Amino acid sequence: MNHLISVQDLQVSFRMSKTASVEAVKRVSFDIPAHTTVALVGESGSGKSVTAMSIVRLLPENAVIDAGSKVLYNGSDLLSAPIEHMRALRGKDISVVFQEPMSSLNPVFTVGEQIAEVLRIHMKLSARQALDRTLDLMTEVGIPNPRERLKSYPHELSGGQQQRVMIAMAIACEPKLLIADEPTTALDVTVQRQIMELLAGLQERKKMSMLFISHDLGLVGEIASEVVVMRSGEVREAGPVARIFKTPADAYTQALLACRPRLDARPRRLAVIDDIVNQRPAITEQRVCAPASGAALIEVKGLSKDYPLKVGLFKRSVFQAVKQADFSMYRGRTLGVVGESGSGKTTLGMMLTRLTEASAGSIMFEGSDLAQLSAAQMRKYRSRIQIIFQNPYASLNPRFTVGQILIEPMRIHAIGANDEERARLALAMIEKVGLSREDFGKYPHEFSGGQRQRIAIARCLTMRPEIIVCDESVSALDVSVQATVLNLLLDLQEEFGLTYLFISHDLAVVKYMADEILVMSEGSIVERGSSEEIYARPQHPYTRQLLGAIPRGLTAAA
Repeated sequence: MNHLISVQDLQVSFRMSKTASVEAVKRVSFDIPAHTTVALVGESGSGKSVTAMSIVRLLPENAVIDAGSKVLYNGSDLLSAPIEHMRALRGKDISVVFQEPMSSLNPVFTVGEQIAEVLRIHMKLSARQALDRTLDLMTEVGIPNPRERLKSYPHELSGGQQQRVMIAMAIACEPKLLIADEPTTALDVTVQRQIMELLAGLQERKKMSMLFISHDLGLVGEIASEVVVMRSGEVREAGPVARIFKTPADAYTQALLACRPRLDARPRRLAVIDDIVNQRPAITEQRVCAPASGAALIEVKGLSKDYPLKVGLFKRSVFQAVKQADFSMYRGRTLGVVGESGSGKTTLGMMLTRLTEASAGSIMFEGSDLAQLSAAQMRKYRSRIQIIFQNPYASLNPRFTVGQILIEPMRIHAIGANDEERARLALAMIEKVGLSREDFGKYPHEFSGGQRQRIAIARCLTMRPEIIVCDESVSALDVSVQATVLNLLLDLQEEFGLTYLFISHDLAVVKYMADEILVMSEGSIVERGSSEEIYARPQHPYTRQLLGAIPRGLTAAA
């Protein structure tokens, strides 16, 4: 077979100090055939991105590549090539689409200028030629009204449009290899579907090779022909996607496939990596939805949120983020909320916690309308309605230890007689969420993303809440860590009788967690029903569109 790229015995370490280093990639070898998509799969820290960035030599300054490593392209070793040669190669022969477009696009240049720059540097086009080609590229990647968007800045585009701009820049010079590093992780399921179809279509039309990096095996099964499974810097398994997914030989590959919630089953607990690696028996008992018994714990009527907009010197308009939302929440049950970005999901959760003030409507809780309470009156309810945010890196104070993070809210709400008792409660809660007592004095930066989310959950639980709003609280986690956190949330719900408002754009996760589901579109609740009803018999066209966009690569590949 004709190989475009051949990675041979790649070994990369990072200098942490004068005497210490960490080995990130260990003797990794694989080939990327011409006109083929190869996927690198694994959890965060597995070495996927380091491997990919080694190909284009875009590693940090403290990276050390072993002398025996090789990346062969057209018979020459890119790892030993002069830096001038690599600069000419990047963007022309080998291009990269990064995970977060807002971090990759320059905020002070228009998107048209940024695409045209690539063409002027590598293709030596004139300003007029570059502009015409930029329009063609923006049209090809499906950006609406491309001529008007030429003068738009990145912040004026949606996440999906920003990623399309990144793809337009990457394919501008018709590269032979496109490296797509988690290009859809932060996108809604429908936008994700559009980007995946765009990448697959471009790869086919332009006959280029693609190295697709992801931890989502559903996506990999749809787009890739070959897959390389990595863990802890090593290749655990490699081969054709259909064979790897159908008969995985390595226990770690089996675990990655088993961790993801399925649409056709709801086991009482999700399998985690250790379950498969240690060959524990598969869980066959299915989850049963909790009945909506007794009076509603929360009764929401006509809840709305309007944002005033200035459209001219004297003109004002209103953007309706949430429109007349009605729903009930019952003790011990999970109400799921699904929809795309901008549908009003997060605004709904923020109004329920009174972190955002409602423009109209009522939130009845134990005879009191939370929407009408003053800040002082609301204070006694704060501890009973808590929220777990999406980003565990941004929601924890980096200057506080774990102990301080847990004790501070208890002190504010007068939980515990003194700090000694609060410390005991904090230690108990640390153990409850699966961390150790030794973590009490550590800082957030010393933990992984999944561990930080456990700390955020522990902080919520110190308040002894009855209702927890989970706002995309597992969307940033690897599938194996995600499964662990979802199991933890279910265990805590069973033990403490917690009620969840579970907000997510990941429909497979919502189906697994929720007893009842609200589907939101453009601020309105367009459909509601039990988890099984929504997925088996969707009534609204928007719901059917969301379900149709779910990656089904695992089934297709197998």
